[in-house]
Amino acid sequence: MSFLELLRRNRNYRHLWAGQVVSEIGDYFNNIAVFSLALETTGSGLVVSAVMLSRAIPAVLAGPVAGVVLDRFDRRTVMIASDLVRGIVALAFLLTLEYRESWLLYMLSAVLMFASPFFTSGRAAILPAITSIEELHTANALTQTTQWATQTVGTLLAGVSAALLGYQWAFILNSISFLVSAAAIGRLRSNEGGFRARRGSQSTGPGLRPWHEYAEGLGYIKATPLVVGIAMLHVGWALGGGAAQILFTLFGEQVFHRGPAGIGAMWSFAGLGLLIGGAVGHQVGRRTGFEGCKHAVSLSYLVHGATYVAFSQAQSYAGALLLVMLSRVGMAVASVLNNSQLLLHTPDEYRGRVFSTMESARWATMIFSMAATGVATQHFSPRIIGVVAGLLACLTALAWVAANARGRLPEPARAPAGEVELRGEPSA
Repeated sequence: MSFLELLRRNRNYRHLWAGQVVSEIGDYFNNIAVFSLALETTGSGLVVSAVMLSRAIPAVLAGPVAGVVLDRFDRRTVMIASDLVRGIVALAFLLTLEYRESWLLYMLSAVLMFASPFFTSGRAAILPAITSIEELHTANALTQTTQWATQTVGTLLAGVSAALLGYQWAFILNSISFLVSAAAIGRLRSNEGGFRARRGSQSTGPGLRPWHEYAEGLGYIKATPLVVGIAMLHVGWALGGGAAQILFTLFGEQVFHRGPAGIGAMWSFAGLGLLIGGAVGHQVGRRTGFEGCKHAVSLSYLVHGATYVAFSQAQSYAGALLLVMLSRVGMAVASVLNNSQLLLHTPDEYRGRVFSTMESARWATMIFSMAATGVATQHFSPRIIGVVAGLLACLTALAWVAANARGRLPEPARAPAGEVELRGEPSA
């Protein structure tokens, strides 16, 4: 099934996708404006780093809470609430134009990002409820590819908007984007009257028991080798992914001496690789079964790590851009295939906790990676750090290959037939 065919025939997914596009582009309006404002107000790179941490740490802490809430309550309602809260907070950033205090940027950034996993993990968890089995892989591939596309388009539009319209309109447009997203999510319909997770007898109880229910989700992850393996790939990617946030700037500025244009080109080619990888992952997933997907993940992740090592040693700027693109192609293919397996095999009652736990693990690892890279830049060249980041990805891939060769990544039982079926309105 093609992306366009999915959007044409599945009304529910079309609304979910529209909400994603608008809200994610709006996110970059906020990101660019906040980081630019912090630098303009203080002139301190340390404050910019603090803003990044004030966003990353709450996202880590919110994961367990979001997972429990999404698996206990109506997921559509939780996603709408997340959008509305973020819309209010985004508008509150206007206060930072009047009161240019760093603590205000930190506080609003923290609240904004704490609310985010309730939407992003909810969007993943709700996909099997609004698609058929035949549509699920395509929906996952399009959702991830759209996320990468909005990163490329959103940063460009945000930069132009902040320059031409000022910070005020960047914050207003970000707030409006969340309200539009909430309206789109509100149009999702289910034949069952709602989007609550189907819960087994072991998960039912008289009330909300947050820690018990989160531990229950961790127990499912621990007992399912494939999910553990995919989680390790997420962590392995984040080890290098956090470094890349810093290394792309260093390579564009210090290694190849191309200035801001060079940095932008690095990110542009990385974004192009993600888009290509999303399309390739979609095609591979359509044509291979479970075993084929695992082998494709092995190859893709090895390509990701090996080309990143090669990028770090490239002497030609054009060659470096090509290798950055290939590295992201490999990562994107693996990401699309792994997410499809999680959606297909994770029972509905655990889906929110599985995706939110992985998001928290990814954020936590990114924080560690960025901090370690920042320290390492004081002692080692960007090329050496890049080799280490690439080798970590290669080692993660080899661990996956070894586990698969030993039969330690068996296919879990698929979600019961009623859980991965079209439960919403099927067509336009």
